[in-house]
Amino acid sequence: MKESNEKNRDIDTSDNNTNDNKDKNKKKGKRSQGQILEEVLGLEEGFITKIEKRLFIARFMDYFASETLDFIYRDKHYLKYKEQVQEIIESMSKEYEEDILLKQSFESKQIFSILDQTKNNAEKFAMKKGFNQSIDKKTRNYSLIMTIPLIVLVLLFSFIQTEWAFYALFPILCVFCTVSSYPRRYFSKKWNIFKEENKLDFYEDNKEEITILKAFIGEALENVRTRLLDSKVPLQLIKFVLYGNDYQNIKVLDSRTQRGTTQYFLSFEYPPGIDPFPIPESLSASMQESDNKLEENFIILKNIKSKNGIINEFIPTFKEDLAKDINNLLNKCKFEKVSQEINDILLDYSPEKGIYCKCGEYMEINSIQNCTWMKKFKFYLFEGKTCKCGEKVYAISLINENDEIPQEFEKIFLN
Repeated sequence: MKESNEKNRDIDTSDNNTNDNKDKNKKKGKRSQGQILEEVLGLEEGFITKIEKRLFIARFMDYFASETLDFIYRDKHYLKYKEQVQEIIESMSKEYEEDILLKQSFESKQIFSILDQTKNNAEKFAMKKGFNQSIDKKTRNYSLIMTIPLIVLVLLFSFIQTEWAFYALFPILCVFCTVSSYPRRYFSKKWNIFKEENKLDFYEDNKEEITILKAFIGEALENVRTRLLDSKVPLQLIKFVLYGNDYQNIKVLDSRTQRGTTQYFLSFEYPPGIDPFPIPESLSASMQESDNKLEENFIILKNIKSKNGIINEFIPTFKEDLAKDINNLLNKCKFEKVSQEINDILLDYSPEKGIYCKCGEYMEINSIQNCTWMKKFKFYLFEGKTCKCGEKVYAISLINENDEIPQEFEKIFLN
């Protein structure tokens, strides 16, 4: 993958290597940090992926329990999370005792019913406070209303065939561009104030449901911890982010507060009497060797709502299985750095509406590139800053939701 003229970097290596040693080095270079951990620690293939999936369950439900109001009127977003949780639960081992117990708890606690009930309660709660639709929908409606006078003016000026009318249109357009961003800022500010003022009241009204969810989150975390201990994985290598820090057997490494919401950077505690497992010296060297690996941490922004290159809604989906295809596509593209600010492309990009690394850490975007393939297909590439876990995440997205996708790339952007 090449970047803009300012910076060139090949993520992929040549497909035409014939030398056996080069082939071995190439394969070695493709290892993700999860694969390196598995190899150095002698773990079964896919072990780290299983850990990440179980942490995903804990992260989603912790986010939901802590910030339930973020999910109201966002049914597609919410259902996508539920589908992913369902897939993970169904894929759990029928032989490993900890998995059996977690599945039984999931079913006996009727977790999905609790989630649905709490979401419905949140929407009723918001309606009583005057919020009867999502901020995005309300912003779109007001923006449309504001656009109508502009259209009328443009049509009017188009019939006035004078030079002054032509020049007068430009300041009108500038004023409109400035004013059109006001509804989103206004409603977003109003929404954030509403959440801060009412979060505690909502929690008190739904304490029973949230307590059940928190209990299951604790069980999911304990499932992960037990798996790691059974396999002698140094717990200090596994880090993750949650909104709550009141679960058992975790320790807080760091925290960050933004817009009145605190996130905690965490790891697992060792049981009393057990010394920390040593980290193999070869692991650091292997991690350094992975710096030039084939990039595998790709996220596709699915179900986007986008117009004129501005993305209002999206659902991030990891696509490690398509890493080679994505790298091959990027290696054939020309890149141009986007001059706009991140929030001009991804509206309201924040921990509440953002992209996350597999470890659960919020992805801070380093740069946005316009990628062009064969002068006819364009898409965005979002490059994240190096995560605290050492990984670097990339996200790709269509620029507009109705863009035509070449058939050979449909499995990347549509599947």
